Amino acid sequence: MPGPKSPEKLYKIVVACGTGIATSTHVAMKVKEMLEERGLQVHTIQCRVVEVLNLAPDADLLIATAQVPFDITIPVVNGIPFLTGIGVKEVIDQIEKILRSK
Repeated sequence: MPGPKSPEKLYKIVVACGTGIATSTHVAMKVKEMLEERGLQVHTIQCRVVEVLNLAPDADLLIATAQVPFDITIPVVNGIPFLTGIGVKEVIDQIEKILRSK
């Protein structure tokens, strides 16, 4: 008899903007919704860009709507398409590819 199905991996995504309030929250909600539609379980954390160094080390991915002036070891994706609506499919495809390769 097969054992219980193991839970799908939970990916941690940090979403950073200038103030860590409205923009990052909007992007985080959109990303979470779109990735869950593709069968990926994600936990998003919104922050200001200056907080990235503290939050990125154990994250799978960073989505930023502002310049990230640090060298970090996780992939960084441009979050502007989630604000403009232009290029969203391409960016969500890129994010999905990065996460599924982990």
